[in-house]
Amino acid sequence: MADTSSETVDFGFSTVPRGEKRHKVREVFDSVAGRYDIMNDLMSLGVHRLWKREFVAMMDPRPHRTLLDLAGGTGDISLRWLAAGGGPVLMTDINEAMLRVGRGRAEEQARIEGIGFAVADAEALPLRDSCVDRVSIAFGLRNCTDKDRVLAEARRVLKPGGRFFCLEFSRLQVAAAQPLYEKWSFVALPAIGARVAQDRESYQYLAESIHMFPDQETLAGMMRRAGFERVSYRNLSGGIAAIHSGWRL
Repeated sequence: MADTSSETVDFGFSTVPRGEKRHKVREVFDSVAGRYDIMNDLMSLGVHRLWKREFVAMMDPRPHRTLLDLAGGTGDISLRWLAAGGGPVLMTDINEAMLRVGRGRAEEQARIEGIGFAVADAEALPLRDSCVDRVSIAFGLRNCTDKDRVLAEARRVLKPGGRFFCLEFSRLQVAAAQPLYEKWSFVALPAIGARVAQDRESYQYLAESIHMFPDQETLAGMMRRAGFERVSYRNLSGGIAAIHSGWRL
């Protein structure tokens, strides 16, 4: 379990006072909000769109099921859930700039009536216990200060029989490809970010945050300690990303 008593926490490869990480993460996403989809295309060479399609399919959208989309960002998961026949969504993000992008996309797709929006911290959700059928977080958990607390909150708001899903960059399982992957992450990606988005530092942080995120087995263990049962994960693209899931029973 993470040491929440520590006065410092990782911010990429740097260490910052625990209370400052939220502010620094917010600055990163204020900077990249308008280019977030381009950022994900760069980081995954476009494959994130396939990962998200599989992620939402695993969530098994149904009209009677409600979804809480944590760190909902530009609305990719919420909009895919609705398009696949899922029920009402509450999309939350700690970053208001990201939510504005998501709201704009929902309006463009004429799905605004199916989504509620709230600026909310995933570590302290303003929701009652046992109120949603699904909780999702896609490429957001690694930016949270207290990941154990996020998992505990996700379980708290799930109804009995509900299910939590996390899509996140993870540990590559193909050793021969590791040198190329690291060169792409730590050399090419920041350089492309500087050229395309004029923002090397944000892209450098995002690459470092992937490296610092718990590997597949570690995250599965964290979910079990948070009280999830039948925890499992599925590697995507050789472990570049993984989908973790767990039930509240």
